[in-house]
Amino acid sequence: MTADFEIELQSQYWQWQGRRIHYVQKGDQGENLLLVHGFGASTDHWRKNIAELSQHYRVWAIDLLGFGRSQKPQLTYTGELWRDQLQSFCQEVIQAPVFVAGNSLGGYAALCFAVDCPDWVRGLILVNCAGPFSDDTQTVKPAWQQQIAALQRQILQLPFVIEIFSWVLFQQMRQRSQIRKALLKVYKDPTAVTDRLVEEIYQPSLDEGALGVFSAVFKSPPGRKLDQLLQALDRPLLLLWGAADPWMTAGKAEKFRHYYPSAALELVDAGHCPHDECPEVVNAMLHGWMQQQVSATGSF
Repeated sequence: MTADFEIELQSQYWQWQGRRIHYVQKGDQGENLLLVHGFGASTDHWRKNIAELSQHYRVWAIDLLGFGRSQKPQLTYTGELWRDQLQSFCQEVIQAPVFVAGNSLGGYAALCFAVDCPDWVRGLILVNCAGPFSDDTQTVKPAWQQQIAALQRQILQLPFVIEIFSWVLFQQMRQRSQIRKALLKVYKDPTAVTDRLVEEIYQPSLDEGALGVFSAVFKSPPGRKLDQLLQALDRPLLLLWGAADPWMTAGKAEKFRHYYPSAALELVDAGHCPHDECPEVVNAMLHGWMQQQVSATGSF
């Protein structure tokens, strides 16, 4: 890892729907590139990528509402909510179409954005994107198991059950030791799980409203399935995939290509967050692909 990866980025804030949204920006030439973090992460998670990519592009990274240094209001959090946030950010702050890259949950939000707001998206990069396909849960269970599962869902939807369950789980999961343990399960290289990374995830959990956001995960309605979104997508797509990810496996990446055959796929010897674990590799792949798109379509 080079010293350039240790850059410090100046926080900036933008008001959206009466809420304070945090973002960072670096670079003053080339295309606009918008980076969107995953669940529990923030703009900090792109630090190693911004350092290199800002030499070629106007790089922006944003904290989704409910995460990082952005406000954490009591809301129903959906891909459509974050889609609207990304669209407004491009319109009001960047004021130009973007290449957008998203990791995990941020990938799902970026995909919703690219499908529903194509005029603002020049190309889409999905980094171990989260979300289910329609056939992921099509295994037919016996009637009695379906009835028990339905009863469990009803119980878990009771407000007091959700609040108790969420509070207990939140208090456990936000401990630094638990954050480190979770990261070690999804990073292939344990040396990439640094004290700084743990702290960057831990600190936002202390913010007012953090528990409510965590609880909202269990209440949010299911969004559109990945295959439905991909069938509606009409933008260049790059799949940057950590092949050692135990959550979003390389097989899932191939499933993306099944529904979007024109997608380019680059496998990385890393886990769920290849952009953080192998930044030199991911930066080079992303840069090369973006240059191909610019050459094919021209610069804005």
